[in-house]
Formats: sequence, C-alpha cells, structure tokens
Amino acid sequence: MHTVALATAGRLLHFELGIAYEIFGNPPLGVDGWYDVRLCGPGPVQVGPFVVEPSESLAWIAAADTVLVPAVADVDEPLPDELVAAVRVAADAGARIASLCTGAFVLGAAGLLDGRRATTHWAHTDVLAARFPEAEVDPDVLYTDNGKVLTAAGKAAAVDLCLHLIHLDHGATVANTVARRLVVPPHRAGGQAQFVATPVQVSGDHGLAQLLAWAEERLDQPLTVTDLARRANTSPRHLGRQFRAVTGQTPLQWLLTQRVRRAQQLLEATDDGIEAVATAAGLGTATTLRRHFKRVVGVPPDTYRRSFRTA
Repeated sequence: MHTVALATAGRLLHFELGIAYEIFGNPPLGVDGWYDVRLCGPGPVQVGPFVVEPSESLAWIAAADTVLVPAVADVDEPLPDELVAAVRVAADAGARIASLCTGAFVLGAAGLLDGRRATTHWAHTDVLAARFPEAEVDPDVLYTDNGKVLTAAGKAAAVDLCLHLIHLDHGATVANTVARRLVVPPHRAGGQAQFVATPVQVSGDHGLAQLLAWAEERLDQPLTVTDLARRANTSPRHLGRQFRAVTGQTPLQWLLTQRVRRAQQLLEATDDGIEAVATAAGLGTATTLRRHFKRVVGVPPDTYRRSFRTA
C-alpha cells in the first residue's frame, strides 16, 4: 500500500488538511491498492477552530511514500522546527513531498525549493519569493511538479494537485472518478492560471452596461475602439477613461478578455475545432487564439479542453 503522511504541527488551515484526507482517505469503489493515510504530528494540532490529535508521530513520515504538508495558518509565524526537520528527513529518505497552499513555506524552510519551481496562494507568492530567493516562484500557476517536490496554489488548487498525484499513481480514469465524487471538474493542468480577471457584469446600472452587452453579442465581429465609441456616442478618448473607471481595463483589453472567455466556454461545451472556436470568439485564426489563450489562461486551448473531458 502506498503510504501518505499528512505532516502537521503548529496551527493549520482546515480546508487543505480536510480535502487531503477526503481524497486520499476514501478509495473509489473497485479500486485496489489505495492509500494508507496517517495524520502525523508532535502532539495536538490546531486546525482552524478545532484541535486534532495525530495518530502518528512526525518520525513516521520518514518511511512514507508521499508526504503532504497542508497550509500553515500564518506565514508570518515561526514555523515549527520539528516539522521542518521531519520534512527534510523524509525528502532525504526518498519520499515524494507535496505542499498545499502555504505549506510551501515549510518546504522552503527545509531547503526543498532551492533551484525548483514553486507556487503558493497568489496572496503570498511575493513573500515566498522574498523569503526563499533560490526558489523559482511562479505566482500564476495552479501547481508545480518537480518530480519529487510539488507545490499547489491556494484552496481549490490543492484539489487539483491531489488529483494530479492520483493521476500519476492510478491513471486518468481513477482520477476522474474521484473528481466526479467530489463534484469538481476533472484534472486541470498545473500550468493553468490561478485566476482570470472576471468580466464586469453587464446587468449592473453603470454607464457602460448597454454597450458591454451589445459588444458581447458581437465578439465574433472585428470590433474596434472606434466602433465602440460610435455606439456609445462618445469619443474614443472619453470611452477609454470610462472603461478604465468601470472595468479597470482599456477597451481592447476588455474585448480580448471577453474573447478568451468565449473561447473557454466553447472549448468546454462544444467539439468545434480550434479554427472554428477562434472564429466564433473573434480571435481570427488558431494561431492567434493559441497565443492569447496561453498568455491569459496559462495553458494552450487543447490542454484546457482536455481538462474538461471526463474519462
């Protein structure tokens, strides 16, 4: 049986610890050789509002196949020395080490991020990079996989990394079965962006609501700033000021965001080819779609589409 140690000490966030146990502690029906999961720690652990008693000591993780380090509650608090030391020993013994959210700070303190790509919740990536300058911190991805050392961004990205580990150990069919049980999308590639700016809701009462709704119905057409300004009966310069005030973007940036969003919807819901998706989203050619999609979303459109295909 593949042993999974949940390495804990000090104060933790409850979501990441709970989701790790939910995923690795409950085998899907009909799957043999699932995981033997143990909660390991030096003593009672504060998990959100709860106090949890580990079943094993931290020494147990040295013999584990996989060690998961859940999110620490406060990255500004000193990390428990015994936790950092135990993770370092487990890594030296050959264990696969993965952090969830701010658990990356434990891996950094253990020296496991030096020379490796890493991530954490986007709100803490600057701190992680400053504290561990030898790490290559990427603030825009869901998770990183360096083989034996893996890190996940915040919250839902912890689910993605756990499903990625199951995919590696048991294949796509089993990983997708677990995803369906959790009622989450199938495995998403780690390079996908942590978030994409959400479009302004056109149902609001701001001055651009009608114009944005009009433009969204015509994303497949070659709209220009002049077209938008003419529709709004204003000058392009004044329209630019309005857009920045309401959306935080220029008109062209807003149009590009909507077109990438439209492409995402089509990739998820249809079997249309990339050229057809590019045309329907107003991005012209497959080459243009791939360039803008990869820059905004973080992964190519083909990879994004596979993320939403169940086994």
